[in-house]
Amino acid sequence: MASADLRRVADGGGAGGTFQPYLDSLRQELQRTDPMVFSVVVALLAVLVTLVFWKLIRSRRSSQRAVLLLGLCDSGKTLLFVRLLTGLYRDTQTSITDSSAVYRVNNNRGNSLTLIDLPGHESLRLQFLERFKSSARAIVFVVDSAAFQREVKDVAEFLYQVLIDSVGLKNIPSFLIACNKQDIAMAKSAKLIQQQLEKELNTLRVTRSAAPSTLDSSSPAPAQLGKKGKEFEFSQLPLRVEFLECSAKGGRGDAGPADIQDLEKWLAKIA
Repeated sequence: MASADLRRVADGGGAGGTFQPYLDSLRQELQRTDPMVFSVVVALLAVLVTLVFWKLIRSRRSSQRAVLLLGLCDSGKTLLFVRLLTGLYRDTQTSITDSSAVYRVNNNRGNSLTLIDLPGHESLRLQFLERFKSSARAIVFVVDSAAFQREVKDVAEFLYQVLIDSVGLKNIPSFLIACNKQDIAMAKSAKLIQQQLEKELNTLRVTRSAAPSTLDSSSPAPAQLGKKGKEFEFSQLPLRVEFLECSAKGGRGDAGPADIQDLEKWLAKIA
C-alpha cells in the first residue's frame, strides 16, 4: 500500500485519526522490511489461520458424538440399544422419554459414541429429535422389516419429516436405515424396503409440493427432497443414506446372540 493510501486510511474519514500512530508505525516497518521476509511472514500467517480453522472444525466434529436411534413404536430400536451396550436380550416396552449411554466402538482407535434411544410415539418423536439433533453425528432409523408392508406409509411419513429438515441434513452426514427383525420369516429385505420407501417418499414429495402455500410471504420456502422433475431416490440427497439388515432378537430365541455385526461395523466406521 502506498504511503498516501495509508495516510488516507489513518485519517479515518473524519474519525479523528485515532489509529494514526499505529498505522504510521506499520507503514514504516513495511517500508523497511525485505520483500522476501515479508512474503515468508504472510505465508506463515496463512498457515496459522488455516490451522486455527482446522482445529475449530475438528473440535466441533469431536463434540458431535451422539448417534440417535429413531423409528416407530415397536420397531425394535430399544432392544437394539440394549444389545449394542450389553450384548444381552431384555424385554422392552414403549418409552416416553430418551435413554442414553456411552458405547465403545470396536475399532483400533478406542473411540466411543453416545447412543440415544428416542421415543417412537408420534406425539413425542419430533420434539425429541429437535432437542438432540444438533449434537448428533449420525442417525440410525430402525424399521420393522416384518411389519413393513402395513406400516410403510407411517414409516415414510416419519422418515420424510426427518430428511426434509435442512438443519439436520447439514449437521448429520451419516444416516443409516436399519432393517430390523430379519429373523422373522415374513421380513422384507433391505433392497425391497429401500425401493418401497423411495416410491412413498416420492408420493409424499409430490403431495406436499402441491399443497396450498402459506399466505405469509416472509416464511422461507420448504426444502426440496431430491431432484425436481425426477423420481425420488436416496442417492439424490446431500448425505449418504445406507441400508443394512439386522436382528436385535437373533434367530435362536431370546438367549441367543443378536445379528447386529453389520451395525456394529457401521458404528465403528463413523466413530
